[in-house]
Amino acid sequence: MPRVKPIVATTPEDLTRAMGLSPGEGEEWQVQHALLRRLKEIARKHKFTHAEMARRSGTSRTRVTAILNDDLEHVSTDLLIRILVGLGYRVRVSVVRSDTAA
Repeated sequence: MPRVKPIVATTPEDLTRAMGLSPGEGEEWQVQHALLRRLKEIARKHKFTHAEMARRSGTSRTRVTAILNDDLEHVSTDLLIRILVGLGYRVRVSVVRSDTAA
């Protein structure tokens, strides 16, 4: 059986390349994970139950549980924003020119 060589990604860009994502998909992935990281912090800080988070955001408890367990397979960025807003937070977006832009 051939040995599997591990790939080490030290930056989000390295991880995007290692996963075979386009730069745009990589940016989407980074935004979703930033929102997820903040959502988890808020949920832990305020001790929100999954049911309460679901009720406040208009989604199912099962979906909230999956999201908090890092399952973003079928989750859109707008759902993450809707959950954060439902918990009383505002989301701000920042757009900056990248170094690789022509």
